[in-house]
Amino acid sequence: MDDWQRILQGSLRKPEEIAQKFGLDKEEVKRIARAFKTQITPYYAGLIKERGDAIWKQIVPDPAELREHTGDADPLLEDEDSPVPGIVHRYPDRLLFLVSHSCASYCRFCTRKRKVGDPSKIHPRYIEQGIEYIRNHPEVRDVIISGGDPLMLSDRKLEAILKAVRAIPHVEILRIGTRTPCFLPQRITEKLVAMLRKYHPLYVNVHFNHPDEITPEAARALGLLADAGIPLGNQTVLLKGVNDDPQVMRRLMQKLLTVRVRPYYIYQADYVAGTEHLRTTVEKGLEIMDGLRGWTSGMAVPYYCIDAPGGGGKIPVLPKYLQSINDEQVVLRNYAGELFVYPQVRQKPKRKPRPAIAPCYNCDAPV
Repeated sequence: MDDWQRILQGSLRKPEEIAQKFGLDKEEVKRIARAFKTQITPYYAGLIKERGDAIWKQIVPDPAELREHTGDADPLLEDEDSPVPGIVHRYPDRLLFLVSHSCASYCRFCTRKRKVGDPSKIHPRYIEQGIEYIRNHPEVRDVIISGGDPLMLSDRKLEAILKAVRAIPHVEILRIGTRTPCFLPQRITEKLVAMLRKYHPLYVNVHFNHPDEITPEAARALGLLADAGIPLGNQTVLLKGVNDDPQVMRRLMQKLLTVRVRPYYIYQADYVAGTEHLRTTVEKGLEIMDGLRGWTSGMAVPYYCIDAPGGGGKIPVLPKYLQSINDEQVVLRNYAGELFVYPQVRQKPKRKPRPAIAPCYNCDAPV
């Protein structure tokens, strides 16, 4: 057994131990756990500074999860875009391949909580079906390997999947989505990255939501991946009481760049059942973006997106920098609220077509 697996074994799982650790009602935690699995790694639990802080809110079960009656089990209608178990094929040239039902810890805002933690929903027996689906769809050039968390698989099992998908001629790019550098950075080992680097071009998208999550242990894990030539991107979820503050979000994005991770997306929290207490307004997201653009490096400014309920896909949302536009000028607002005018290129008026001349059939004159 590897060190990371031993650490994972020490995670808080039982409602009784979670209730005792965090001063919660045991019966209430049991009811929450029946609705969605609970698990917290000892490493991540150690980042909590006080009750109700940004780390606590993401991972400690909350009675509000059962009191709320808004949201959907599958708000993005992923199951409708699942032609075979384990595959979500929504976009023309890329798809999501779910290979693991497990996570190191379970985010209380998880968009896939209807599946995650349930081996009957994301099962190893579906992996070969998924690989066969990819083989039979030559339009697929980009495969995102997710779950659950694919890095909860052993190196051997993960490599078997990567090797099989990489052998498919039309697959150009492999991506892995993982939160282990945040929840269980010990999972990122030299042995793992030596295996991953064999399957370039390979990208890894990580998930950090608060600057306090970028610890020396996380920096070490991210450094190993970056040193293996793996481009790293970060996907953040906008959460009430966690990162819904422009200064907190700006600091997170800046710290990500210091550990060689490019901010990629800020997601509006999905409309998932039991997560109303963690969702913000979209206006708050626009305020966050206004607090990034111009106030820090452009490299630190991700896309702000809403993954549209009903399966519409990711839709970028921007503050109103474009104030007006016509044939003569564009009026723009900068990060400080000042207005500027950009002159439009002058369009040459289109010539009216010359009227056709009727041919003369009674003379030899040219027409």
